[in-house]
Amino acid sequence: MEADTNQSGTEAQNAQPEALTDRQKDVLDTVLRLLVEEGDHLSMTTVARRASCSKETLYKWFGDRDGLLTATVRWQASKVRVTPVDQGNPDLISLVESLEGYARDWLKVIASDTSIALNRVAISHAGSGKDNLGAIVLENGRFALAKRLKPVLDAGKRAGLLVFEDAETAFRTFFGLVARDVQIRLLLGDWPGLTEATIAADAQRATQQFLALYGQTPGRKATDFNGKE
Repeated sequence: MEADTNQSGTEAQNAQPEALTDRQKDVLDTVLRLLVEEGDHLSMTTVARRASCSKETLYKWFGDRDGLLTATVRWQASKVRVTPVDQGNPDLISLVESLEGYARDWLKVIASDTSIALNRVAISHAGSGKDNLGAIVLENGRFALAKRLKPVLDAGKRAGLLVFEDAETAFRTFFGLVARDVQIRLLLGDWPGLTEATIAADAQRATQQFLALYGQTPGRKATDFNGKE
């Protein structure tokens, strides 16, 4: 067992993944492995035993079980990277690279055993009153990822590369083009043939389809997307 020397539970629970120590990241990876092995039977005692640390340390670092799960979801979501673009005047190449990179990372993450297990547990707990895992996954997964990509979309709009009225709607369109039926097939035990090559091709396809819908063309206006005059 190790000494309790890192930040407090509130600090670690609220910290962004880049602020976590290597030891804390190791613990969160342990949580992900246990979710694959044990599903919703995860407990602080099991995590402490597998991670070779005390429960007191876990409580100090992450607070309660919800705090540990929150940090775990954030850590997993951080693997979907958003390549920044010039917020003043991005070019089309950097915009495409950022969108394709985001799409590739997201497909790789959701196809991992750990994400599949985490999402299955979250779905099974949704509305059950067992814990707040469903809300935690939404807030720190899907919603957080949208917040991180929207500055890229907004920069593309300001540069005249994209045309849209609402960034959330634009994000949902891009997200849908990337996701298609992949995640539901994974959750139901089907393997949609994701390899490095197919993931790269899917990311490129989704980005090109998104640009076909939202890319700037002569005479196109934001109102063209909702039928308003």
